[in-house]
Amino acid sequence: MDTSYLRTLKTNLLGTPDGRLVLVCNFEAENWWAEGHVGLPAPRFSAPTSVVSRMEEHGVLLAGADDVLLLKHPLDPGYREYLSRLGMPLPTVLVPENVRADRSTTEDVLDSPDLLRRLSALGAEGARLLPMGTTVLEQKLADRCGLPLAVPDATTFARVNGKIYSRRLTDSAGLRAVPGDCCETRDDLAAVLRRRRAALATGTRIVVKDAYGVSGKGLLLLDRPETADRLLRMVDRRAERSGDDRLHVVVEEWVEKSHDLNYQFTVADDGRITLDFVKRAITENGVHKGHLMPVALTPAQRTELAHAAEIVGVRLHSDGYAGVVGVDAVVATGGELYPVLEINARLNMSSYQGGVTERHQRDGQMALARHYPLRLAAPVSFDQLARTLAPVLERDGAERFVVTCFGTVNADADRPAPFDGRLYALLVAADQERLAALDRAAQAALADLTAKEQR
Repeated sequence: MDTSYLRTLKTNLLGTPDGRLVLVCNFEAENWWAEGHVGLPAPRFSAPTSVVSRMEEHGVLLAGADDVLLLKHPLDPGYREYLSRLGMPLPTVLVPENVRADRSTTEDVLDSPDLLRRLSALGAEGARLLPMGTTVLEQKLADRCGLPLAVPDATTFARVNGKIYSRRLTDSAGLRAVPGDCCETRDDLAAVLRRRRAALATGTRIVVKDAYGVSGKGLLLLDRPETADRLLRMVDRRAERSGDDRLHVVVEEWVEKSHDLNYQFTVADDGRITLDFVKRAITENGVHKGHLMPVALTPAQRTELAHAAEIVGVRLHSDGYAGVVGVDAVVATGGELYPVLEINARLNMSSYQGGVTERHQRDGQMALARHYPLRLAAPVSFDQLARTLAPVLERDGAERFVVTCFGTVNADADRPAPFDGRLYALLVAADQERLAALDRAAQAALADLTAKEQR
């Protein structure tokens, strides 16, 4: 049976909890939205890496038994059986017949006539397409198959997902914002850096962010006037070569933080706002590493986040957006809450965790969603991984270790050995101390796997 989390999502998006979804988890969406925008002087657009592509397997956690999930590769049979034993309502998985490593799954689907015919039949039966976020590719797929989108079009997604949009919305809404500025030209940046030069000289740090950067990419920390001068010289050289002085970045003061937060709400077609959850985000050098839940907040902080969700949701709906919204926030070391650091109007990693946490995290328990880096000398089957992880997978009692994405483990297996992999999991325990112990046990088991593979 579908989780209440999925049924609520379907009600908000489709108007009924029993609608049928066709999911495509296009984690590379920001690359497409960034086209036409000029960020920091560095290569930005590239084909999605194999690991990012295989992250699409997270969709199996969200989809219901009557839904369809589009994947570049089929699920590992052992992993599918494992999920079934856990009681997960597995969707139908459809794989394009024409697959290329240098293309996204949506591009593969668009080049697969047999699969397109099946999707057209699903559209005729009333199914709706739910991408992680709509780009020109998913819109093209919806149009070609007569498979209507469950969320807005690509133009709307691109408009509401830039950091400049987030900052301007936050400022105009009167929400507490990190001090900063939006820049759309080289002269804008020069003026901002000139104004902040004295502060940089006294130790203040500022961060420059690409309007469409993601996961630590397109982010530059400036800690003294010389680094600001160097950045401006790079921008000038590029502008001279291209004859284009546009620059789409946000410049903000660096906030010394206690911890990061991530909260999700859903904007229904009729404008209703539903606050789904609040989690503590685990980051390292600006790169997302996982989530800890629940998070300890004061009543005032919870009220402020709920207020921000309502305000941001109403603004997004007035701009034509309906769907899932993930918002990054931060609690400063002084206790101040900055409720909107960045708006991600799309599905996110937390979105895919909703169903599995509902099934496996009991009231009063703590959960950690994270990934484990691997270094392997040969591909590993799920059954082999399960034997390695037996000390944590087969624990009795309330503690649980649930593998939430296996496809990323062998994503780079076609490269010369040893190759890198990544395992995603959800850990559940009675308290943070036991959760940390479970995490250490998992790391020890996986280290043993790496050692064995490299011998």
